[in-house]
Amino acid sequence: MSALIVIDVQNDFCPGGALAVPEGDLIIPGINAAMDASEAVIFTQDWHPAHHSSFASQHNGKSPYETVEMPYGTQVLWPDHCVSGTKGAAFHTDLNTTRAEMVIRKGFRRDIDSYSAFFENDHRTPTGLEGYLRTRGITDLTLVGLATDFCVAYSAIDAAKLGFSVTVQLDLCRAIDLEGSLEAAKTQMADAGVRLV
Repeated sequence: MSALIVIDVQNDFCPGGALAVPEGDLIIPGINAAMDASEAVIFTQDWHPAHHSSFASQHNGKSPYETVEMPYGTQVLWPDHCVSGTKGAAFHTDLNTTRAEMVIRKGFRRDIDSYSAFFENDHRTPTGLEGYLRTRGITDLTLVGLATDFCVAYSAIDAAKLGFSVTVQLDLCRAIDLEGSLEAAKTQMADAGVRLV
């Protein structure tokens, strides 16, 4: 059985949002169409407390897109975004949310960020998505959404490591592309056995 995983199509990641991905809204019609052809649909939603440790505003003298070392490794600092319960954290209004069978919220623990749909950024703390997919008998995953080089890539690589058959549909993704992060993410996904189409 197959599933479409729709990653973080939220207002703050679309034009006008706090962490806007260029053209992030242009993929929504294609994602809606892909959902119509999918056996199962799962959404992820970035869902941060107001003082999340990945926000540059929580680190004196630091600006967005700088990095800091956290106990779990290097962390990119972001503008405040997708704060739980805010308009920015809501799914984009053009996204058809009725097909979502499950929504995985990530990044809700203050002290650790979470790009992947499967694990927090420590690569150990699970979100529960793997168990859900296994109990449903889902083996084939297609990932779409935002952003290609962060949450989509982390999710795809983790899914492949867990033994799922993984495809990333690049035309239904958009990237932030910080200093070559898109090409690096594509290489890492391909090396992990992810199909890029």
